[in-house]
Amino acid sequence: MANNRNTSFLSDPALLEKVDKLRDLNIGQHVPLPQLVVVGDQSSGKSSLLESLTGIPFPKDQSLCTRYATQITSRRGDVDRVDIRIIAGPHASEEHRQHVEAFRMPTPSGLKFRQDFANILQKANEKMGLRADVSMANGTVFSEDVLKIEVQGPDEDYLTIIDVPGIFRTTTEGTTKDDMVMVRDLVTGYIKDERTIILAVLPSNVDVATQEILELAEDYDKDGRRTLGILTKPDLVLEHGAQAAVCDLIQGKKRPLTLGYFLVRNRGPNLESEDQSELDQIFRTQPWISLPQDRMGIPALKEQLGSLLFEITQREYPKLLQDVSSQISKCRRDLDSLGPSRQDEREQRSFLTHIAGVFQDRARAALMADYNSDSVFDQVQLRLITHVVNITDLFSAEFQQSAHLRHFQNPELHEPAEETVSSGEDFQGSNSLGLTISNLQDLLQATGVNDITQEELAELGEIIDLSHETTLPSDDVTSWIRDTYLNTRGMDLGTFNANVIATTFSEQSRKWGDMTKVYMSRVIVTIHRFIATTLRSVFPEEQSRRHLWSSILDGLLQRYKMAMDQASLLIEVERHKNPYTLNRQFADALSKARGHRITELLRPKARKDTRQYGELQNMVNLDDIAKAAEGKSNMEQQQEEIHDIVRAYYQLALDRFIDNIFQLAVDYSLLHGPDSPLKVFTQEWVINLEPEQLERIVGESKVAKKRRLKLAKKIQDLSSALKILKI
Repeated sequence: MANNRNTSFLSDPALLEKVDKLRDLNIGQHVPLPQLVVVGDQSSGKSSLLESLTGIPFPKDQSLCTRYATQITSRRGDVDRVDIRIIAGPHASEEHRQHVEAFRMPTPSGLKFRQDFANILQKANEKMGLRADVSMANGTVFSEDVLKIEVQGPDEDYLTIIDVPGIFRTTTEGTTKDDMVMVRDLVTGYIKDERTIILAVLPSNVDVATQEILELAEDYDKDGRRTLGILTKPDLVLEHGAQAAVCDLIQGKKRPLTLGYFLVRNRGPNLESEDQSELDQIFRTQPWISLPQDRMGIPALKEQLGSLLFEITQREYPKLLQDVSSQISKCRRDLDSLGPSRQDEREQRSFLTHIAGVFQDRARAALMADYNSDSVFDQVQLRLITHVVNITDLFSAEFQQSAHLRHFQNPELHEPAEETVSSGEDFQGSNSLGLTISNLQDLLQATGVNDITQEELAELGEIIDLSHETTLPSDDVTSWIRDTYLNTRGMDLGTFNANVIATTFSEQSRKWGDMTKVYMSRVIVTIHRFIATTLRSVFPEEQSRRHLWSSILDGLLQRYKMAMDQASLLIEVERHKNPYTLNRQFADALSKARGHRITELLRPKARKDTRQYGELQNMVNLDDIAKAAEGKSNMEQQQEEIHDIVRAYYQLALDRFIDNIFQLAVDYSLLHGPDSPLKVFTQEWVINLEPEQLERIVGESKVAKKRRLKLAKKIQDLSSALKILKI
């Protein structure tokens, strides 16, 4: 089976070459790659094993031990050549990346390369900024960079192995605990991936239970399915008990691994003259000769490694292709979430102009109740005009029902009584849509317009006021008008002081200011929330959006205040000017009220008569009409006249005021007028911003710029990887 697998492996090296090209692009930091990684404790014989597998004389001197990952790739080819370069680590700066990737060592032949390998390592160490010797003070000891060695020649077999620094438990001269942690992190970074075959190098003359690397492998390969044990130094195992323990490992009787164990003998410091076949003669002796020979020696191990590398690459190739594609899609989504690039003034102005245009489109749709134009209007807070209309309906209903200080008399009633006769009578039941005041209050409560957040209060606190509660009118209008008349009358014969009308009306409309301020405050809060919510929907980047918000906030507050001032002006004009109207309905209402009073005075003297028209009629004597008001004092007549004039005027003024407040203070000042707060953030506003303001508002932070560059580079690398995989 091993020979068949190796034949298949040798017949299709292109698949493995593709993965090597991905490794050159450092794609392994983004997507796990199929690979063989040699790991082991220091002094486990790892360097000697690598030399046996690759023919490269890795130094065994502690001062030149493996201090970074080394990727060794051998491939068969007609030309004898060696390529050596450094791949920057995943966390390297751009400056360091350019520095190390400029490393080149001219090595025309494999023989020359092997003879000069120690010098090559020293040069690579210098390029990475490592100490020439571990015990030296200057420079670092270990690096995340990768030394890539690619050997090609007619006698080479295709194999790629990654060597990582050996794990050590205690610090030695020149190393620190931080170095221990870094090496451990470097090793685990390679072996944790599911597509990595862990080649755990274990000296045969040491109890495997004491080897930390095997415990570390178990942490990431719980079932031992992708760990292959390589036992070295069999010549140092002299005791029968120790030899039996090694045999148990090879035969799977002790600490079994799915990939099993191999026993190899490597050339030591004193065995340079011996070739591999001579070293392997030890496996012809007891107890090793009794073990499966396909688990003995470097040739068997090399064949197995070649098969393993091909099998895992072939098995994982479709998943690898899918992972690269998925990573590209995710990176593009992440890049899209950052929005368009905003590196210079042109990009910044274009970006913010687009945001302002979208904002204005949504504001126009919200004012037209065109909620089907964008799914964003599923958010209740964005249904602007609907909330404003509901708030206005409630204001109108409560205003007509409760804005007067005292109930007026109703001269139309057959029996004198003090009743509500304002135009709010419609809202005793419901409005034209069948909505009662209670219904409207429920609608308002659902929007949360009365629940102001601390942030909103900090921004709007000096403008809005929602603290006033509406009280119902009292029923003492007669005594109140009498007291007002007594306190304002002069030497008038049959008439009254005209100022009493102004005084009475001003007092009767005393609640207008507070009720109107609550109404305006509710509308302002609704608009303020709409603007904030819409900005979040069109500009999701929080930090830049906060800069934009702080830039437009003063303009918003100024326009809110202008609208509130407009409402205050309307209140002042209505309540404190001399009552006057050209509306003919005033005269009609006053005449009607006077007529009803005379009618009620005559009602007791009327007699029932059915002679005319065949129906029961109230008939009065004309002489009774002239005497109808007899018996009333001058004060009573004056009080009634004042009441009826104020009542007729109040009704007209109230309807006019409600319309004016909505039309001038809300619709014009807050919604549609040229100074509406909805028109603070416009494309024209963006065009007029200075470059410094643009940079402050939408200039990308260092973190965002770094993330954008990182994502763009990752997309570029992954796209190159995808192209390689699909060729």
